[in-house]
Amino acid sequence: MNRKEITTKEDLMTIINLLENANIKYWIDGGWGVDILAGKQTRNHRDIDVNFDAQHTEKLLNLLFEYGYKIDTDWKPVRIELYSEKYGYLDIHPFILNEDGTSKQADLEGGFYEFEKDFFSNAIFEGKTIPCISLKGQKIFHSGYELRDKDKQDIAVLESISK
Repeated sequence: MNRKEITTKEDLMTIINLLENANIKYWIDGGWGVDILAGKQTRNHRDIDVNFDAQHTEKLLNLLFEYGYKIDTDWKPVRIELYSEKYGYLDIHPFILNEDGTSKQADLEGGFYEFEKDFFSNAIFEGKTIPCISLKGQKIFHSGYELRDKDKQDIAVLESISK
């Protein structure tokens, strides 16, 4: 079976609208997050990465099931990758939000990654203000592992934004 390996701007906007209509706090991360910070699409994307308020995990999953998504990889509570024939891949990351604006995400070893409040921002993309991981957060998230070509391209975009 041939799978949809590219998520489009339209797919991204569908997911954003779904999250906003459901009143789920979220931030776009990964490659699409970089492009939102840049204000334009800079490359093709396999998936859409979404960090969201973990208290809405079941609500979000049920909505995504209604949109035709099925779970492809289940690493709860760290992340869940879903796939839809219509919209492609979606990688959701439940975040526990703290009142002071910081947050944390479960890790695979049973602990947590902790994030400062300045890791969360928003930017204008396609004429819309969209919550996304900040420039500082993106630079940190794009470190500590062997970079793939797409990561190197994302870092180049991030560097051009910070000039």
